[in-house]
Amino acid sequence: MTEQEVHRLLAKLPPLKEEIAKVIVGQSEVLDEVLVALLAGGHALLEGVPGLAKTLLVRTLAAATDMSFRRIQFTPDLMPTDILGTEVLEEDHGTGHRSFKFNEGPIFASLVLADEINRTPPKTQAALLEAMQEGHVTYAGQEHALPKPFFLLATQNPIEQAGTYPLPEAQLDRFLLYVRIGYPTEQEELAVLSGTTGTARAEVKPVLGSADIRQLQQLVRQVSLSPELLDFVNRLVRATRPATTQVKFIQDYGRWGAGPRAGQALILCAKARALLQGRFAVTLDDLRTLAPPVLRHRVLLNFNAEAENITADDAVAELLKAVAV
Repeated sequence: MTEQEVHRLLAKLPPLKEEIAKVIVGQSEVLDEVLVALLAGGHALLEGVPGLAKTLLVRTLAAATDMSFRRIQFTPDLMPTDILGTEVLEEDHGTGHRSFKFNEGPIFASLVLADEINRTPPKTQAALLEAMQEGHVTYAGQEHALPKPFFLLATQNPIEQAGTYPLPEAQLDRFLLYVRIGYPTEQEELAVLSGTTGTARAEVKPVLGSADIRQLQQLVRQVSLSPELLDFVNRLVRATRPATTQVKFIQDYGRWGAGPRAGQALILCAKARALLQGRFAVTLDDLRTLAPPVLRHRVLLNFNAEAENITADDAVAELLKAVAV
């Protein structure tokens, strides 16, 4: 990739955020984390109460990137074949020859919204594991490649637990980032009320294409990371493990620590954040900023922590204080 091509791609990132901001008011931190996951080539889990524009954010991102988009509404009766696809028997009327043809499911899109993923049983949730990790689907012994790029954004509601199936740790680990969406500020909410109850409709224009995103994902891996910061990431992730950590907070409240995939995720996300800000080198601030969404679903706490209302975010904050730079 020439220097001219690099600058052309980077110049598209600010307009991309501007197009999304036409529809999504505020939530700049959430938007940054979603774009980081996209550029890093991973997937993201969005958690927030109803009405915080989780679905609208994904739809707007699809419109601004010109990627093929499919939405899957997860329900208790959803089956794996409803997501992956199925084979149907076709007959050639000319020759009478019959053959099976694979009909692709909604997973075959560049941007997939798995809406309320925790409302479907584990059997159906597990149908996403191979797609998320390998980028293809296996049906009847045949592999079917998914489009590139392939970006899955899942949503879940944190308050209503009746009739839900919490995601197992193995599947949570497949998500690069666990993004929490909070309530808007007073001014942001006022802007939402004003902009969504009138006749005006924002028109979102595509800024990035699929080819641009693939090039940016390759460019992310070329961003520089110093050996000192690499060592910091390694020590930070290893400090999450109760059996070997020197951090007393984790010794007291930790049940299970993060695996090597957490370190890979933190490095790639930090590189993507640097690129979003027009830099070609990772800083300590990149790592500290992205540690909570990378680690909050990979650090499991014990019953003592639950009894004292200590969360995974509290554990990450303590780790960042305790692990020396």
